[in-house]
Amino acid sequence: MKFRLIEHAKERATERGATEDEIQTVLSTGSEFHMKKGRKGKEMVFEYGKVWLGKSYPQKKVRAIYVEENGEIVVITVKVFYGKWR
Repeated sequence: MKFRLIEHAKERATERGATEDEIQTVLSTGSEFHMKKGRKGKEMVFEYGKVWLGKSYPQKKVRAIYVEENGEIVVITVKVFYGKWR
């Protein structure tokens, strides 16, 4: 399914350290989680092994919050968490 990021989502992805390729992967193969107000969410843990804001992290979790409109996924915002999950 086709997807697009609204400007807010693009800004948040950039400032939080998520790439558009990661977001696409999350949307196509990520795990769903519950959201409010008709929104949907998917998340996925990626191997990271890099430094973010002065601290080294083995993994990062990327979450995409979206709605479906006219056969298209519209990403509203992107959240990124750094740490270890598996």
